[in-house]
Amino acid sequence: MTPDDVAVWLAAQDGPNRRRIDRLRALVRSVKAQWVETIKWNAPSFALKGEDRVTLGVERRGGWRLVLHRGAAVRGDGFAFEDPARLARWPSPDRGVVQLRDLAELDSRSTALVDLVRRWVEATA
Repeated sequence: MTPDDVAVWLAAQDGPNRRRIDRLRALVRSVKAQWVETIKWNAPSFALKGEDRVTLGVERRGGWRLVLHRGAAVRGDGFAFEDPARLARWPSPDRGVVQLRDLAELDSRSTALVDLVRRWVEATA
């Protein structure tokens, strides 16, 4: 997938989903200028040095998600990450999922989410 695929994917999104995803994309991009954005798992995904770190998505039942990860497969290497604000659900030590219901929730959590993504990038560098 290429960055051009992102434009194609975004063009296919309806107005409300597009606005939400654009806001999440801006939040993630504010953390690192060096992100390479592509489409992975049918959603915008952000990588650094060829390693996927953050993937966005639209939830089937409404809302959207931000997934923190270290690639497609869970690694059993003892990695640990602290989420003291408990913003994410952690199905494994190296995979966190933040679910957001609406723009008001995104706005109220944006500072904490930027901090979470920044710390995630630092911890997984």
